[in-house]
Amino acid sequence: MGAVCGLLAAAAAMGIAQLLAGISIPAASPVIAVGSVAINHTPLAVKDWATSTFGTNDKTVLLLGVFVVVFLYAMVVGILAVRRLSAGFAGLALFAIIGAAAALTRHDASAAYALPTIGGALAGAFALYRLVLTARAAAADAAVRASRAPGALPRIEFGQTEFTDPDDIGVPDDDELRAPDLPGAVTAGDAPTSNPATGMRAGPGGPLQAGPLQAGPGGSTARRTFLATAGVTVAAAAIGEVGGRTLATRKNVSAARAAIRLPKAAVPAPALSAGVNLPVPGISPFITPNGDFYRVDTALLIPQVDPTSWQLRIHGMVEREIVITFDELLKRPLIEDYVTLCCVSNPVEGPYIGNAKWLGASYGALIREARPLRGADQLLCTSVDGFTSGTPLTVVLDAGRDSLIAVAMNGTTLPTEHGFPARLVVPGLYGYVSACKWVVDIEVTTFAKAVGYWVPLGWSQQAPIKTESRIDVPGSGSSVKVGRVPVAGVAWAQHKGIEAVEVRVDNGAWNEATLAAVPDLDTWRQWVYEWDATAGPHLIEARATDKTGYTQTSVIEPVAPNGATGYPSAQVNVTA
Repeated sequence: MGAVCGLLAAAAAMGIAQLLAGISIPAASPVIAVGSVAINHTPLAVKDWATSTFGTNDKTVLLLGVFVVVFLYAMVVGILAVRRLSAGFAGLALFAIIGAAAALTRHDASAAYALPTIGGALAGAFALYRLVLTARAAAADAAVRASRAPGALPRIEFGQTEFTDPDDIGVPDDDELRAPDLPGAVTAGDAPTSNPATGMRAGPGGPLQAGPLQAGPGGSTARRTFLATAGVTVAAAAIGEVGGRTLATRKNVSAARAAIRLPKAAVPAPALSAGVNLPVPGISPFITPNGDFYRVDTALLIPQVDPTSWQLRIHGMVEREIVITFDELLKRPLIEDYVTLCCVSNPVEGPYIGNAKWLGASYGALIREARPLRGADQLLCTSVDGFTSGTPLTVVLDAGRDSLIAVAMNGTTLPTEHGFPARLVVPGLYGYVSACKWVVDIEVTTFAKAVGYWVPLGWSQQAPIKTESRIDVPGSGSSVKVGRVPVAGVAWAQHKGIEAVEVRVDNGAWNEATLAAVPDLDTWRQWVYEWDATAGPHLIEARATDKTGYTQTSVIEPVAPNGATGYPSAQVNVTA
């Protein structure tokens, strides 16, 4: 029963903390705060395993892991509390200290970030006190009633504790349960009597217990009191959790996002020809819909940034510091371009890549206006939630590529989960060094002085995207019929461009695939090879060559520290 008390108290603590966070600061929720600390200190090998195993569900798994650890800890606290309440309170205090400390480490956190955790801990302490009190009384009542049965042992226990003191069971002194070796103790065979006037039941040696603990036709009052206390605790936890999440959504910026009217692009993207999409069922479309675009970031709670209060500050090694508002950003000449983004965690044949039409202001032009000082070589970009990415200054200033401070994606205002109100898009670099979402700060600095978020965890400081390809159809493990079978997919070499894709079957000769049209060098490119399939199992592989003459390597390398390599492959069974 002690474990149940601990679990219920922990649920109440987290529910009330969530409610207080919803009222004040959603990001100060102790579960979110502890989860964020866990992400920040996850070893590289564990991070890779989580991403490859759970994909974009890795955050959900992390939060479930936090809940499991908390509830296991709560069970221990509950067991300690029924033996000694002070020990339970000490365990709960430790939980509060960890949660508050995690909340205070959040980006730009103030002392107020600790308040939801403290309030939740106090609620949990009160719940634990009431639960343990009523549980002790219920256990004591059950033990006394059991002692009246013929042959029952005349000892009252709860967990590993023998109760002989009124303070141990939480009942008044005149209801003391006496140990068998004391005068007047109740022993097996005693015939307790009761006093209708007082509600007391007594054995031959003295008082036994008060009327409120007396069993009735529906079970003991003490047991019903415990169940009622447990029910109230569960209700408080549920109301707190649901109410907290509901209140947090009032800070949702979806209405503000919907109200934005995007200006026309000063430099519109070229119209796409019909040839960008090959007529092959199952191949990745040239444009990835917003809802299907991969999302990899460190945010457990998607930041809700009001565009009316958003500002972007450019400072550091500059002659002129710049602060720009969202309205001012929209008034700048906007550029529209197709750019493929890719995550460094994308394995060979992986899903963490997508192509979209972006609209935004020139990133390079804004940096030039700040006039970087001699010696600067890095732009350290910071998200509203504290994430940082380090981008080479020369890449952003490259006049040949459209690096953007993006405000729209595929013709609509930037989705919240993809960085609304503004994010960075830099062609040719993996996202962890270039694609900062919810960006609010850009420091012009050097790679020697500052590092981005993932660099201390083992990732390379600079990370150009590697020339790669993927087989979309036929899928590995699938079966196809003998005859002409289209083998198709996408290949990418952002800001270099794809020159050719080749396919081979069963380690045979390489065969050149047909390439789809593309608007420029910064997007992926569809390809297809018509294979005359023969019966039996076959291994299909592909490789891409970019416009610099580099051909995708067969050497297999993991995603860390700067991107995976190897040929994509599909094992296919051909039937007659």
